[in-house]
Amino acid sequence: MKKKFGGILQDRLLIGGILLILQMVLMVLCITFLSSKWFVLYRVFEVLSIIMVIWLIRKYDNPAYKIAWIIVILLFPLFGGIFYLFWGNTPVNRARTMHKIEKLEPDYTDKPLTPATERLEHVMPHYARRARYIESICGCPAWGGSQAEYFRSGEEQFASMKVELAKAERFIFMEYFILEEGEMWNTILDILVQKVQEGVDVRVMYDDAGCISKLPWKYDDYLCSLGIQTVRFNKFIPTLNTYLNNRDHRKICVIDGNVGYMGGINLADEYINKTVRFGYWKDTAVLVRGEAVANMTEMFLQLWQFSTGKYVGDHAAYLPTASWPSDSFVQPFGDSPMDNFNVSETVYMQIINNAQRYVYITTPYLVLDNEMLTALTTAAQSGVDVRIVTPGIPDKPAVYAVTRSFYQQLIRAGVKIYEYRPGFIHAKMVVADDDVAVVGTINMDFRSFFLHFECGTVFYSGNIPQAVRIDVEDCIAQSREIDEEWIRRMPWPLSIVASILRVFSPLL
Repeated sequence: MKKKFGGILQDRLLIGGILLILQMVLMVLCITFLSSKWFVLYRVFEVLSIIMVIWLIRKYDNPAYKIAWIIVILLFPLFGGIFYLFWGNTPVNRARTMHKIEKLEPDYTDKPLTPATERLEHVMPHYARRARYIESICGCPAWGGSQAEYFRSGEEQFASMKVELAKAERFIFMEYFILEEGEMWNTILDILVQKVQEGVDVRVMYDDAGCISKLPWKYDDYLCSLGIQTVRFNKFIPTLNTYLNNRDHRKICVIDGNVGYMGGINLADEYINKTVRFGYWKDTAVLVRGEAVANMTEMFLQLWQFSTGKYVGDHAAYLPTASWPSDSFVQPFGDSPMDNFNVSETVYMQIINNAQRYVYITTPYLVLDNEMLTALTTAAQSGVDVRIVTPGIPDKPAVYAVTRSFYQQLIRAGVKIYEYRPGFIHAKMVVADDDVAVVGTINMDFRSFFLHFECGTVFYSGNIPQAVRIDVEDCIAQSREIDEEWIRRMPWPLSIVASILRVFSPLL
């Protein structure tokens, strides 16, 4: 029997509705008993809300995030401040967060591995600064000695994974936002069980909220009974705590330390189009072989230790044992909401700001803050060919409305917007100038940039940027371009609703 789960957004709206009703009741009491203690209580709550707004203004959070909360607090002066105290980014919530996750700081000095960040400075100096930034913040260096393969669909990746998983001899690490019983996951599970019987160390970590409506109750116990070490990441317990927003949105599979998969593809049948929900499900992923897989392994072990509270031990046993000749550089990296660094958005903006000829982007959700909006419009106004592909069939109507609310400003700045007609494009990619690309789990929205654990792989030169560009152009050929005529035909009531939702988009 599966749990019923309406989504964190619905839960939040329900709580907001309850607070609104409580505020209305208290206001009626204050009006009825104007000279009583109710009036004093009402004023106390108002003062507390004003203090909360002043404190919020002084914080270093994203301005759009702060504005959304300020509006909530001012609309609900009695309980808005309390709602923020328990749900917003506050010390109360940071204190309740499980335990602080430490930055990756692997030491390769005595290992048979040599990161290639310094070599990248000589070969591609214009990208070395980005590589150094990722390494300094995330502890994930750039690597040579790696080869990569690009998958244009979940079906392609699934076929490859079945072959590589069957070859595992030492360990398999899998970290996914969604697992769901069906042809894809059940096939993989059969392989994992076989590998456990062969003595392979198999570990699976899945996000509890991501799977809460997908898997049977206590499915982690079932996997453990099969010999698979299993972790439900950040177990979902409905409470007023912001850490429930910090979901593990990563998709990583590491095999023997030498093979790693990363991309937008979860382990469920809709990702291989065996189940059709929103037309054709367009997704992408990459396979990396060689030294760069070390970063993926370290990211998995970091969250595994964070989730279990148990020291993993020396990571040397999990490092790559082989390298592949290559003239490109590969840099997998992870982003965490537990620090004060917005790595994912910064990497995206660095690519956009440094593009000379073109920037192509695919994203299922386009919910932008002012910094990203400025980067995109400035690039287009500077003569860079900026194109963004979004879904033609949405999976979340409210977020889709917010996505469309950005079209007019982007188009009038010269950005070209396309909606993918065959169905839902779930791929999260940025490619520029045929020599740099990011393929990963990072949506262009507030949740990915600020709330989720995310990951991506940056490719400098090599075959992957060109493969991504060709695939995006194929998607564009199957898409409808959004133009001024389309914007004029949009009903004004929908435009107003979308604009209102856009104000609160940091809280969605």
